[in-house]
Amino acid sequence: MPNRIAPKLVAEFIGTFSFVFIGAGTAAVVGGSVGLPAITAIAFAHGLTALAFAFAYGSVSGGHVNPAVTIGVLAAGAMGAGEAAGYIVAQLIGGSLGALLLSVVLGGPETGLGMPALAHNLALHATSLTVTPTAGFIIEAALGFFLVTIVLSTAVAGRAGDLAPLAIGMTVTFNILMGGALTGAAFNPARALGPMIATGNFSDAWLYVAAPIVGAIVAAILHMGLARLAEERMAATGPGGAAGSAVE
Repeated sequence: MPNRIAPKLVAEFIGTFSFVFIGAGTAAVVGGSVGLPAITAIAFAHGLTALAFAFAYGSVSGGHVNPAVTIGVLAAGAMGAGEAAGYIVAQLIGGSLGALLLSVVLGGPETGLGMPALAHNLALHATSLTVTPTAGFIIEAALGFFLVTIVLSTAVAGRAGDLAPLAIGMTVTFNILMGGALTGAAFNPARALGPMIATGNFSDAWLYVAAPIVGAIVAAILHMGLARLAEERMAATGPGGAAGSAVE
């Protein structure tokens, strides 16, 4: 068992390390700007990294690089609890070390290291918006739901074949395009906690950990429910149903 799981844990560690270093690093370099060019750059940095490592390590570990994704896959019955626990530990260590290396190369935590934060007085047309913790929780949970739904429907269920990484990378990208200015759009406990550990600032940490996990579990429940309905429909139709209709 240790020999079988070791490559998976290494893959999850490297993938999450890279995802935080590149994604959070882009957010730190771009700075606090919430304009479309800045959000687009941050979204594509995360999305393309997710896509690349899903292609690279999808056949090894599934390329989760996100504890919420792992919990969603576990909740859907597609992996064991022990393996999921190992994944999560590897992801959290990878995310933390990625942020710590980012702190070294950027000269310290003063840049914020791309740490996600709830928007305050965000200009929206003729008004301004401050995202409350409740609204932030809903946004992060929804983004986590979208990602895990895509992972379960493509990579786990195998509906997208070799294009599953593309669907996952695109989901990460459009999630950040929508939520980046509102919450930082982490929807990944490792992505959020890494910069928090490196900076020592744990503002709203509970939100960024719990919300995507809630979204992931809802996605898993929905995924299993839809799969059960499909099975019941096939059973009711019977093996000769489709053929009989064609003959008629």
